Amino acid sequence: MKVIGITGGVGAGKSKVLHFLEAEYGAVVCQLDHVAFMLQRKGQPCFDEIVKEFGEEVRRPDGELDRQKLAEVVFGDQQRLGRLNAIVHPLVKEWVRRDIIEKEKEHIPLYVIEAALLPEAGYEDICGEIWYIYASEDARRKRLKSSRGYSDERISRMIESQSPDEGFRKVCQAVIDNSGPFEYTKKQIGEIL
Repeated sequence: MKVIGITGGVGAGKSKVLHFLEAEYGAVVCQLDHVAFMLQRKGQPCFDEIVKEFGEEVRRPDGELDRQKLAEVVFGDQQRLGRLNAIVHPLVKEWVRRDIIEKEKEHIPLYVIEAALLPEAGYEDICGEIWYIYASEDARRKRLKSSRGYSDERISRMIESQSPDEGFRKVCQAVIDNSGPFEYTKKQIGEIL
């Protein structure tokens, strides 16, 4: 089974690439944000540790985590954000490792791990290679306006908060240019796979 990582900035079209890999290549897609969300639910491995670390105020009345409140608690505080990441990231990685083993037993040909911060998350030891889904800033802005209705100001803040293009290029083994027609993107993917 081939394991690849997919990363890139907001609006680069990662979701479309993931859907294509599922449909065309039989890939299993693992989005790290979804795994982290699942593992932070009440009764799951991260939940008790997060409540213990950040207090009962990060719980909603129904007992689940209040993600908005948790975000407020760690926002702008690198030390607290670091503690949250130290709870969540190792458990997410452990879950992914186990899932890869299970999917390998099912003879899945391609396992794709997606995260905007994949290079920083330390998945080089799991992924055979990491692909950077690139799109020009103009293409990203157009997509985010049409698909999500974001304002120019919000898009600018999001783009500025993410790793710069050269940061992705430095750590990724392949660059897929997804700025133009998707047929061109598919061709690039086919050549790499």
